[in-house]
Amino acid sequence: MSNNTLWFEGLSDAVGFVGGALLGFWLGRLLGLDIFSDGYSNNAIGGIVLVGLGGGLGLQGVRRWRQAKAASAAKTSESNH
Repeated sequence: MSNNTLWFEGLSDAVGFVGGALLGFWLGRLLGLDIFSDGYSNNAIGGIVLVGLGGGLGLQGVRRWRQAKAASAAKTSESNH
């Protein structure tokens, strides 16, 4: 793997995770959940779960997108030869 490929992989993973976590955070806020509330109330735990799920789903989404992009590039490369 080239250095540029590794950078792209790491950067896209980070963007997917942070983007998903932020979506989970804001979805929690819309539902009235606050991850920053005092203690471990149901609201705090629910918000933390949504942030974790959002981050994980964002990361998996980016990885699937990258795999689809690589498969498409391979298919295009095969059809050109």
